[in-house]
Amino acid sequence: MRRFKILAFITGVILLAGCAQKPKAVLLSDADVLHQNENQLTQVIIYDVFTPPVASRIYGYTALASYEAMRYADPKYNSIITQLKGFANPPAPEKGKKYNYALAATKAFFTVAHKVTFSVDTLKKYENKVYAMYKDNLDDSTYTRSVDFGEKIGKTILKRAAVDDYPQTRGKPKYLGENSPAKWRPTPPDYMDGVEFCWGDMKVFAIESSSQFSPGPPPAYSEDKNSPYVKQYTEVYNTNKNLTAEQKKIATFWDDNPFVIQHNGHMMFADKKITPGGHWIGITTIACKQTHANGVKTALAYALTSIALYDAFICCWEVKYKYSYARPVTNINEKIDHYWLPLLQTPPFPEYTAGHSTISAASATVLTHLFGDNFAFQDTSDLHYIGMQRHFNSFIQASDETAMSRFYGGIHYLNSSLTAAVQGKQIGNYIWQKLKLNN
Repeated sequence: MRRFKILAFITGVILLAGCAQKPKAVLLSDADVLHQNENQLTQVIIYDVFTPPVASRIYGYTALASYEAMRYADPKYNSIITQLKGFANPPAPEKGKKYNYALAATKAFFTVAHKVTFSVDTLKKYENKVYAMYKDNLDDSTYTRSVDFGEKIGKTILKRAAVDDYPQTRGKPKYLGENSPAKWRPTPPDYMDGVEFCWGDMKVFAIESSSQFSPGPPPAYSEDKNSPYVKQYTEVYNTNKNLTAEQKKIATFWDDNPFVIQHNGHMMFADKKITPGGHWIGITTIACKQTHANGVKTALAYALTSIALYDAFICCWEVKYKYSYARPVTNINEKIDHYWLPLLQTPPFPEYTAGHSTISAASATVLTHLFGDNFAFQDTSDLHYIGMQRHFNSFIQASDETAMSRFYGGIHYLNSSLTAAVQGKQIGNYIWQKLKLNN
């Protein structure tokens, strides 16, 4: 009898345990969800090996989708896409209805991401976990309403993406430059064709045109040893031969070159690295976390940085392929040292102006406007990929170091790096002054 009672008791406990509800998933803060969304997108961009200009397009549309949903959590924030070129007016939430705007922002973000990346299954695995978290913590009507609203915003953003001339830039003939003095040609070690040579034709977001901040031509070709042309590649050669340990660190830290191929005998393998744009998205994450920015300001920061990246890449690429300027390695191999190679691997596109310098200055400028002039931070954006981190006293200090890194790396002339920084700051200031963020 006693054995029966014990057995019955154990059975009851098991049944009660089976009927007990599993604990709800912990609801993350709005900002933490947005940070995780961006990080997941960056991982996919790295895995899919998108070129830096294309990565800026991905960051741009997804960040705008996220912001246009998230901004409704604070009524003082204005729509951004209504102030940009080519976007339709976004939908608005129903008055008097309850929404979770971080959930809506997530749905908008990934509605766009599915159409502008390749590894959609990877994104969906992550998304499903986020949606499950919200489903555990929201009533069914709020959950469904928020998801539907986010999807509508995402589809609005995609309408603009469909007509930005990106499809027209696919399938073009290879760009191999021209075999004439001062003109770009494929560079060692892999002699790849020129990347995204039509990117300057893309439709811009905020600036008036791709040529609005064109810096004018680089130094003209000359064989005079005292000419600016000869002096600039001689300067690269001499500097690269005598780099300090600190200069090498700076060059390596800001490399951010997704095209790097390592060679080991007949074996070749690619290094997985963030793009230049991905590096500044990482810095944006750091700034938001350091200031405990809420969901709306976090979404705004990503949107502003992404707009700056997108427009700066278009401006820079318009200049690059307009002048199709030879890289230092081409001139140095032909005029000074046939076997010389730069510290960094030369990216496969023309030299003038420096892309990383342009987009870094543009991003640093909008971040400075948003977070302040003397914003000190530890840049850990690349820690996971190359095991390096650096401290900066401001965003501008970081972008100025980026400009010098291209010169130290031997892949850009000093004039090109500094000219690009000026161009980038002009772009960033224009974007900030144009957009009316608060009503």
